[in-house]
Amino acid sequence: MLKFTAEHEWLQIDGDVATVGITAHAAEQLGDLVFVELPDVGSRFDKGADAATVESVKAASEVYCPLDGEITEVNEAIVADPSLVNSDPQGAGWFFKLKLKNRADVDGLLDESAYKELIA
Repeated sequence: MLKFTAEHEWLQIDGDVATVGITAHAAEQLGDLVFVELPDVGSRFDKGADAATVESVKAASEVYCPLDGEITEVNEAIVADPSLVNSDPQGAGWFFKLKLKNRADVDGLLDESAYKELIA
């Protein structure tokens, strides 16, 4: 199940684990990424906390934790090659996996049509 936040993160939900990244819209707005900093595995975040940082030729920006949870895995490939986020933001450019504290919180996120309306 694919969900989105108003802050331009996407979440691919699989049971109680969400794979999180930034949307194609966000990647396009940022421009070419030159640096990505990811959270440590085992870190716990509350919804809305700064979880990762991206820097592009235009600006630096935070990637927020979309829901309460614990980081179980990070995508080291985007640290080595930040351009993966630009070329495949909702695939190979994922940021981290989050074990959700409360699976029911997913219901408060946007579906794809609501997100498309938001960015229209």
